[in-house]
Amino acid sequence: MTPFEAEQSSREKRTRPVSICGIGGWSACALVLLCGCLATGRKSVHLPERHTLKSEQLVVLSDFKLPKDHPLLGDLATLRSQESESLGLEFNGDDVKIYLFRDEMEYHKYLQTAHPGLPSRRAYFISSKDELAVYTYWGERIQEDLRHEYTHGLLHSALLEVPLWFDEGLAEYFEVIGPKAGTINPEYAERLSKAIQNGWEPDIARLESLEKVDQMQRADYREAWAWVHFMLHHTPDTRQVLLTYLSELKTNRKPEELSVRLKRELPEYKSRFLSYVSTLRLQHAGDGRRPQVASTSSGG
Repeated sequence: MTPFEAEQSSREKRTRPVSICGIGGWSACALVLLCGCLATGRKSVHLPERHTLKSEQLVVLSDFKLPKDHPLLGDLATLRSQESESLGLEFNGDDVKIYLFRDEMEYHKYLQTAHPGLPSRRAYFISSKDELAVYTYWGERIQEDLRHEYTHGLLHSALLEVPLWFDEGLAEYFEVIGPKAGTINPEYAERLSKAIQNGWEPDIARLESLEKVDQMQRADYREAWAWVHFMLHHTPDTRQVLLTYLSELKTNRKPEELSVRLKRELPEYKSRFLSYVSTLRLQHAGDGRRPQVASTSSGG
């Protein structure tokens, strides 16, 4: 991803790398130009801006009316608090704007026109010098998608830099719907358990070397999720390693890598990781990955 000079915010002058993260498949990175209205032949494709809802750091712009008390908005507010508490971060930076289309076709039409190089995905997070923006449409997995992309937005609002694998690992971690942060993703737990049985070896240093999203395979997303889950839940020491790293990312774009810190603090971290991940499938209560608290009916 290519860094470029950002505009001066109300807090400080900082650079923000252009970052594109998509869900519903693999992602892609590109230098983008954001605009609100695009001409496609005779018809213009507009961003959904007819209705606006604002709550703390969240701004939802939609082409349909969403009730102020919709459970989805409450879930995102709760998620922000959970992430702040879990990660020791204060989220008081730039707003995260969610452009929410009612119609899937209009959403894809806008993206194809605004960003013709992007593959088709259910949702995208795009960080630019102007804004932290999420683009998506109202579908059956809207809650999961928004939790994932909103997490990207919150991280990019609080940190100078978010390493690719770490960004995706945290988003995968917090997208899972549950009563508290850290609810296990049963699909990932099952696949990782089978991989370990077949001799798979984790390699966090390899994940740290990935700089472009198209380098990440689906297995890399699972491993990134597992490393985040391991560090946050294994022991107080592994948790502190992650929290210290996060804290340094607020002021340092290139702090010492997590792999180096883990090796120093916990020399046997790889065997501990394998043992921990092997038990995740058993820890899962069997209630499925997506217990919905937000109805797919938008109302209004």
